[in-house]
Amino acid sequence: MPEIRVLIVDDDPLVRTALAHFVARDPVIEVIGQAEDGGQALAMTEHDRPDVVMMDVQMPGMDGIQATRAISTRWPEVRVLAVTTLEGSETVLPMLGAGASGYLLKDSSADAIIAGIHAVHDGASSLSPRIASMLIKHVRDGEPPADAGELEPLTDREEQVVQRLAQGMSNGEIARSLIVSEGTVKAHLGRVMSKWGVRDRVQILVVAARAGLVDFR
Repeated sequence: MPEIRVLIVDDDPLVRTALAHFVARDPVIEVIGQAEDGGQALAMTEHDRPDVVMMDVQMPGMDGIQATRAISTRWPEVRVLAVTTLEGSETVLPMLGAGASGYLLKDSSADAIIAGIHAVHDGASSLSPRIASMLIKHVRDGEPPADAGELEPLTDREEQVVQRLAQGMSNGEIARSLIVSEGTVKAHLGRVMSKWGVRDRVQILVVAARAGLVDFR
């Protein structure tokens, strides 16, 4: 029985059809609907309560950033995964700031998109490699460094998890690296989020980068 209910939002009907075809390959994912703009996405989210909304950014009427902000505010349990062709900081940063838990480019493989849906559904984040690099460059070059002393300190193991997160590792890869279970990794990340007052892996990276606690390669 499908466990992840997905709403696809894109103004191009061919893109919606293609994405629905890709993600339906996964036996635990069910596409419960398709919307052509942000306004329709809000109405369908209110009515159907999807687990994950795959959101385009640039759409007529209400765009993806506005819709994401509204969904994150009204239904914080619904996760938003941006899937778009746009990769500039003027799009990525507002989208993540609006509450998107992930940002994938449409040239990502079907497997990467499916993995992204699973990641955000599980409370993690998913970023295309180019998006992650751009985000970190913006944080390191454009933001004044924060004082690491103002952050609640992490344990040695929590620091190890954050360092591996900065290397782009998934929870499974972090678990194998540290010889622990994925559940343990999720627990460590949860404690880091609680200590630093952030909601997801993306924000952990932003805070750690601002404080100079991690280096990205």
